[in-house]
Amino acid sequence: MTADDHRFMGQALALGRRGLGRVSPNPAVGCVIVLDGRVVGRGRTADGGRPHAETEALATAGSAARGATAYVTLEPCAHHGETAPCVDALIAADVARVVIAHSDPDPRVSGQGVAKLEEAGIQVDIGVEEQKAKAIQRGFLTRLEAGRPMLTLKLALTLDGRIATASGESRWITGSEARRMVHAERARHDAVLVGAGTARDDDPDLRVRGLGIDHQPIRIVASRHLRLPRPSRLLASANETPVWLCHSEAEETERAAWTEAGARLMEVPARQGQIDLPAMLAALGEAGLTRVFCEGGGTLAAGLLAADLVDELVVFSAGALIGAEGRPSVGALGVSALAEAPRFRLESVARVGNDVVQRWERP
Repeated sequence: MTADDHRFMGQALALGRRGLGRVSPNPAVGCVIVLDGRVVGRGRTADGGRPHAETEALATAGSAARGATAYVTLEPCAHHGETAPCVDALIAADVARVVIAHSDPDPRVSGQGVAKLEEAGIQVDIGVEEQKAKAIQRGFLTRLEAGRPMLTLKLALTLDGRIATASGESRWITGSEARRMVHAERARHDAVLVGAGTARDDDPDLRVRGLGIDHQPIRIVASRHLRLPRPSRLLASANETPVWLCHSEAEETERAAWTEAGARLMEVPARQGQIDLPAMLAALGEAGLTRVFCEGGGTLAAGLLAADLVDELVVFSAGALIGAEGRPSVGALGVSALAEAPRFRLESVARVGNDVVQRWERP
């Protein structure tokens, strides 16, 4: 592979990344078409998942795609769905070469896209910037391989690991720059998830604000009994921005109130007196979600960690101390030995205003 291959694939990855939070259940793919060292077409998977990146890029390239090289961040689809296969479009455009970041594990595609291209006499190279591409597609891949969306857990805490005072005051532990970054994280996910305690204590809105973005993530609350405040900001805006409520059992009056407001109710089983979190994540995957951003609180965070459902931790640390009487960032995990403690691999550390953000990933 040449330096140009990596450079143009980098451009395709950047395009694909723009689709995160907007294209589920499809992958966020980018495509760049290059002729004689010049980009003649570019595209990403459109909002809602259609059209695909290759179709968009070929449309902008037009006749210039003939004899060109197409850089695609995921193996082009080879099956008929709502649209014709992307490999057929690439073949019809008479491209000379296709460079692919990584293969698609979807059994409807896996290897078949590459095979059809090669059968048509098109040179195919695969594996350019593969790890970067897989990082972008982590939600899509997790849903395919584990049957659930990728889950990012966000914690905003003090230096001593507290998320609120003993009275429940938590606005604001971190500064405005960190909060702006949280809104950007929301925008890159299909949904934002909180527990019933957070919904009751904070009356959150959970929408993206201050970034000039019109697309909003789905807002999800996990509440076993559906005992949530009414009125609330979520209830008042359920007809404007989707609200999904995952519950195990609830009184009919609660169901009716939220359904009438426009919320979607998803009944999932309970286990040991709590919502069965693996079953809830599986239900969200079945509903088409690939990326979920969890903003707590401590009880839900502990449950997700104990169930080994957290793929990424984003931890915002503020230069403040609350003390032992404050509320811990994570509830009881039942860890009696260090060997049992959930562990993550540090990916990055950065300063955000007067706070620090750390990114940790499942090993």
